[in-house]
Order: sequence, then structure tokens, then C-alpha cells
Amino acid sequence: MRRRPGVLEKGFNSRYWGRSVTFQAVSRWLRGEAIPSQDKLQVLADWLKVEPHALRFGEEAALSIRAKRKQWDEALDYQERETIEVYLSLPVPQRKILRAVIDAFIKAFPAGAIVDEARKKSD
Repeated sequence: MRRRPGVLEKGFNSRYWGRSVTFQAVSRWLRGEAIPSQDKLQVLADWLKVEPHALRFGEEAALSIRAKRKQWDEALDYQERETIEVYLSLPVPQRKILRAVIDAFIKAFPAGAIVDEARKKSD
């Protein structure tokens, strides 16, 4: 696709369910003077087959986000994922209590101390 305001305007407006965008608005997007709203970014991303992050922040930022997401996904097993999902389903006051318990646990048992304690028990 050619990176021209007229081409983008017509293609976008044929896919967008809301109020049509103008040639001038699209020109400002392309010059980096304006950023489309989130709903428009999503339509553009679907149409252009890119992530909305890449449109808003650039491809480098999108790659960084993908790498962090992959790292997060690889670090968790299914039980940890279930625990996080349960945590997220709790009301905010209960989440605050759990965070306080975790913080207290971390202070009482720093990461190195937990490993040392496990070694002592296995010896």
C-alpha cells in the first residue's frame, strides 16, 4: 500500500464503523502530528496486520513488549497462571491484603534465605 493520505483515508473509512476521518486528519497521522484514538488504532492495526503498539509507539517498542510477554509466558507454569487469575478475580481490598502478606513474606524470607533454608532441609 502506498503511504499517501488519500489511500489511507479511503481504506480506513471503508473499515471504520464510526464517523469518517478527513484527509487532513490522516495527513496529521502520517506526519506524526497526531495519534488516532484507540478505536481507530485498532481498526488500522487489524487492517494493516500489525499490533496497535507498533502504530502508537513504533515497531521497536512492539518488539520489546513481545519479548517481555514471551519471557513472562515462559516463566510461569499452569499453577502459577491459575493463581494469578484467581488473584485478579478478587476484589481490590482482598488483593491489597494478599500483597501485604507477600511483602511481609519477602521481608521475612529474602530470596537467598529461602534457597539456603531449602538446602538445609535437604541435607
